[in-house]
Amino acid sequence: MAQSFVDANYRYIAAAQEVNARIAQRQQALTLYVSLLVSLLAAMVALSSGTHAVQAPVEWLVLGLAIAALAFTFLNYKSERAITNLRQFLGKLEMLDDAHLRLPSYNTEPAWAINANQARRFHDYAASLLVLGGNGIGFAIFMLLYPARMATSWQVITTAALLTLFAVAGLLQTTRWRYQAD
Repeated sequence: MAQSFVDANYRYIAAAQEVNARIAQRQQALTLYVSLLVSLLAAMVALSSGTHAVQAPVEWLVLGLAIAALAFTFLNYKSERAITNLRQFLGKLEMLDDAHLRLPSYNTEPAWAINANQARRFHDYAASLLVLGGNGIGFAIFMLLYPARMATSWQVITTAALLTLFAVAGLLQTTRWRYQAD
């Protein structure tokens, strides 16, 4: 019986397409986060003008901002780890029969990986600024529109602030998980 297998070229193409899909997922996570951020900020402002503004649980919307930021950080981490794993696989395929010694190899030559990682670092900065700025705006809206609630909601607000800082720190640590060519 003849043995059948998928040759390295097809495996490489499939893995490269998967890398592109993971990059698209990371961008979709960013879009989802922005949508949640804008929705929560709009809800905070809208609740301030209603007849039940004093009773509306707006501090939970502030906590929602932080939870959305943390979820975005986790999704960003997941995408980055998947991309790293796939690029390691691509690097192994590039080294088959020492092809990386004869041909340019994106995943095995450190210069390519370093340049790509440096460029992608700006995604991390943008994401971190978005989380910090968006949640900062949310905290400011809460303080301006609901000043009387600050004293009674300090635990929720403190928790939200700590979660936000944790999310920003996680986004800034993304480079630790990036693919490094050997």
